[in-house]
Amino acid sequence: MKTYVAKPAEVEKKWVVIDAKGLIVGRLASLIAMRLRGKHKPTFTPHVDCGDNVIVINAEKVVLTGRKREQKVYYHHTGYPGGIKERTAKFILEGRFPERVVEKAVERMLPRGPLGRQQLGNLRVYKGAEHPHAAQTPVSLDIGAMNRKNVRSA
Repeated sequence: MKTYVAKPAEVEKKWVVIDAKGLIVGRLASLIAMRLRGKHKPTFTPHVDCGDNVIVINAEKVVLTGRKREQKVYYHHTGYPGGIKERTAKFILEGRFPERVVEKAVERMLPRGPLGRQQLGNLRVYKGAEHPHAAQTPVSLDIGAMNRKNVRSA
């Protein structure tokens, strides 16, 4: 029996929408990364972008367990000597772009390189409940129902 290798022209991409309200960031990000890579499909091929397009709504309502909200630090460098900057997860979630917490978590779970950047381009994250992709007729995916540990109630 021969090994099946998917070609980019043969890949069928679906659109999936995920409501992130009350979901734990790390568990959500690992499931999103798996969907973006296409590892949930039997036709998975490591060197081909065979994953789905993922839309995440309500990204501002994600949950960080423990004391990560106050203690988790995101670093970036300005490019100048001594230009390392840091922000806490709480600062980002309460700021102007809370969706960056989910984006960074997913980005760091994807492989580095041209293929990983292409797969990350299939991710759209919105802080509110609205998204402009209704024309693609996305299928809703309930992450909270998959495992009771995925949801943290207040």
